[in-house]
Amino acid sequence: MKTMFTAKPKAAVQLVIVLAAAAALKQFYSTASANDLSWILWPTARLTELITGTQFTFESYSGYMSADRSFLIASACAGVNFLIAAFLMFTLRKLWDRRDTGVRWRYFPFAVILGYTVTVVANTIRISSALWLNASRARVGGLDHDEIHRLDGIFIYFGCLLLLFVVSEKATADKPVARIRAYIFPLAIYYAVTLAVPIANGALRQGFEFWQHAAFVFVTPLMLIAAMVTPTKLFSRYAKRKDVAARGSFLPADAAADEICTRANIRNAAAFSHRTIGLKCGPVITDR
Repeated sequence: MKTMFTAKPKAAVQLVIVLAAAAALKQFYSTASANDLSWILWPTARLTELITGTQFTFESYSGYMSADRSFLIASACAGVNFLIAAFLMFTLRKLWDRRDTGVRWRYFPFAVILGYTVTVVANTIRISSALWLNASRARVGGLDHDEIHRLDGIFIYFGCLLLLFVVSEKATADKPVARIRAYIFPLAIYYAVTLAVPIANGALRQGFEFWQHAAFVFVTPLMLIAAMVTPTKLFSRYAKRKDVAARGSFLPADAAADEICTRANIRNAAAFSHRTIGLKCGPVITDR
């Protein structure tokens, strides 16, 4: 057990670098303007234009404004929190697997590029859905416009993070990810980035507004995990029952359950009497 909580110097140094890089990016994002985030806002706006047909124009220090001036891709839409979460999920999972030897240094640029690519895609999906919600003006379950947008964002960002985790685990693990406890890792990272860090930075001073947001952030990922695990569990149980039924198919189709049990007992009794022949005078000891 001791080796599970120890790491070689190389792995320890890499862990410190990963956490420091994530903290530095989080600090940068907390004060960055749209101009500072053009490296991620620009490809998001261009890909959104390609998907939705909506044209966006950059306005300095504001962001990318739609042609009808009804939607702004601002710095809050950059998805840097998702980028941090994706980067941490890739690197920390790899470091845990290679804690005895450390990870090859070239893996970290790969994790950054992959995280950035997935973030642009997730941002595009998020903004495209937000444009549709703005046009529909829909109300669902008594939720107002802002609450629907918040719920939509959590579903998309955590959903993408969860999908990313499942795909990466299936690519590296022998067994599929089906147990709820397997999802604790991406869930913990998401909670750390979206709840723990803001609380540490004083978000509790916002009062009810933060607690309302925190409730959505806390509950929605759990609903997504349940939605992913439940069908897998049901299918697994169905497959096991089907396998049991297939194994019993060699028996006659008209044999009743009690008849099958009786036949099995007869076979067992016959085998037992055959083995114990010649021991008529000796005691027979059985477990009851």
